[in-house]
Amino acid sequence: MELEKIRIWIKAALIRALRTFSQTAVAAIGVSVCFSDVEWGTVLSMSALAALLSVLTSLATGLPEVEDGEN
Repeated sequence: MELEKIRIWIKAALIRALRTFSQTAVAAIGVSVCFSDVEWGTVLSMSALAALLSVLTSLATGLPEVEDGEN
């Protein structure tokens, strides 16, 4: 892979991971009865793990948006 393709792949993988992080955080916050009941450590931990899994999944299966040459 040339350097530009690697840079595009990393950018796409990080965008996916950030979206996954955000979606997980919203879901974890949403299960709390009251905003003050949110356990922020748990939310951040779950979201970070989900983001890591997203990057690992991207490594294992690839990113269609990069492989199709859309970026």
